[in-house]
Amino acid sequence: MITADPKSVLTGSHFIDGDHACCEGALAAGCNFSAGYPITPSTEVVERIAQRFPLIGGIFIQMEDEIAASIAIQGAVWAGKKAMTVTSGPGFSLMMEHIGLAVMAEVPCVFVNVQRGGPSTGLPTLPAQADMMQARWGSHGDYEIIAISPNSPQECFDFTIKAFNLSEKYRVPVMVMMDECVGHMTEKVVIPEADKILLEPRKYTTLPPEKYLPYEPDSNLVPFIVKAGDGYNIHVTGLTHNEKGYPEMTVSAQDRLVRRLVNKIKLNAKDIIDYDEDNIDGAEVIIVSYGITSRVSLPAIELARSEGLKVGHLRLKVVWPFPEDRIKELSKKTKAFVVPELNLGQIVLEVERCNKGGAEVLSVTHAGGGVHDPMDIYETIKKALKK
Repeated sequence: MITADPKSVLTGSHFIDGDHACCEGALAAGCNFSAGYPITPSTEVVERIAQRFPLIGGIFIQMEDEIAASIAIQGAVWAGKKAMTVTSGPGFSLMMEHIGLAVMAEVPCVFVNVQRGGPSTGLPTLPAQADMMQARWGSHGDYEIIAISPNSPQECFDFTIKAFNLSEKYRVPVMVMMDECVGHMTEKVVIPEADKILLEPRKYTTLPPEKYLPYEPDSNLVPFIVKAGDGYNIHVTGLTHNEKGYPEMTVSAQDRLVRRLVNKIKLNAKDIIDYDEDNIDGAEVIIVSYGITSRVSLPAIELARSEGLKVGHLRLKVVWPFPEDRIKELSKKTKAFVVPELNLGQIVLEVERCNKGGAEVLSVTHAGGGVHDPMDIYETIKKALKK
C-alpha cells in the first residue's frame, strides 16, 4: 500500500454533505480525472470536483451525456489516470453498456450513483434505493462487479477511497451506491492526515515489453496493467479476447475469459465482503439493511429491544458481492429476517435465495420519495415474532 498525496487531502473536521464528502474521498484516493454530465441529486459531487481538481492538477470534463462520460473515464485510465464518473438513475441506465466494457477490458474505475426515485425521470430530487439490482445485473452477459453503500457523509468519504482501492486491486469497475438522503445529508466529516490514508497502487507490470501479455492473470486472477505510451503493445477491446488482448471469438476463449472475470471476484469475495453486525448472537429477528435505510431502522430496533425483543442488525457495507455465506449461517440461528429497502423488494430476493427456507423473510418495501416510517419496520419485527 502507498499513502495519499498531501496536496489532495483537505485534512481536518468539516461540516459537509455526502456529495461533497464523496468528492473529497476521490481526491484523497488519488483520482485525477473525472468526466460527467450534471444530473440531480449527484450534481454537487461534480460541482465540487470542478472547483477542487484544478487546485491539484486534476482534469474534469463536462461531457455531452452520460454515455460519453462513462467511456471518457476509461480512456483516461489507459493514459495512466485514476478516474471516476458520477450520475443518478437515468444516467446510470445510459452507462450500462460501458460498465460492461469496463468489466471486459478490466478497467479500474469508479461509478458513483446517487440514487433517486424512478423509473424514468421519476423523482429527481428525492431518494430511492431501486438501482441495486441494476448495479449488479444492468449490463448483459456474465460478470461480477463490486458495489458499496455508504450511510453517512463520513462513509461517503471513506467508501469512495475504498472503491478506488478495490477497483485497482481487482481491475474492475466499482459502484458507490449512495442515495439522495445520504448525498444531501450534512454532518461532520473527519479527513485524516495524508499519511494515514492507505491507497492500493495500480498493478503496473515490471516485465519488459517483449514478455508482457496484457491479459495474463497473476495468482489472484488479476492481470498486470500498463499505460499507453510506455512502449508496450496493447489492444483493448470489448470482444472476447486472449491473453494478448486480441479478439479470439471461440468457445474455449469465451469460457476461459468469462470464468476468470467472474472468479477474480468470487474467489476473493471473503476479502471484499464487508458488513457490520450488532447483537446478532441470540437474535430472534435480524434486520438486514444498507445505505440510508440502515439508519432509519435504528429507532425501530431500539424500540423493539426496549420491549425485550431480541433483535439483531446486519448492515451491508458491501452489497455486491453479497454475503451469502453469512446469511446461510444466520438462517440456521434466527427466526426471521426483516429487510427494509427504498424499493419494492430487491436485496430481499438475495436474502431469500441464501436463506433457503431456513427462516422467515419479511420485506418492508417503500417506493421511494422519502424514507420509511420506523414504526413500519417495528411492526414488521413484531409480526415476524408472532409467526
